[in-house]
Amino acid sequence: MSVAPVTQPDRPWHVVDSCGWLAFFGGEANAPFFEAALAKPDALIVPALTLCEVGKRMLQERGEDAALEALAVMQKGKVVQLTPTDLFEAAKTAVKHKLSMGDAIIWQTAQVHPAVIYTQDAGLRHMPHVLFKAK
Repeated sequence: MSVAPVTQPDRPWHVVDSCGWLAFFGGEANAPFFEAALAKPDALIVPALTLCEVGKRMLQERGEDAALEALAVMQKGKVVQLTPTDLFEAAKTAVKHKLSMGDAIIWQTAQVHPAVIYTQDAGLRHMPHVLFKAK
């Protein structure tokens, strides 16, 4: 059974970060948490970075066919890339909040496309508009 995604008036979109996609594809205990956001691909923003991160991990752990299937599912959402200006804003956020590059890009993507972020990555848990579920 899936739970409805959390919506916020100023955040009509959802972003699931790479660890969330991997939990979903792997059928992990937190999969239902991410399934809520993934159930509505018309409201899903997919940072291009997540395609690379998830593709790499799926290739390593489950092979090319599984990786291609996962990427096809991910592309049902709106795949987006950041502009150079947005990438610099991500860099500033990374420095200010001590985020990894990946977390900063996910964060900035959710700022550009007003979205709630779903993650189990502790690096983002204290940021606004982030729904965090511990592993």
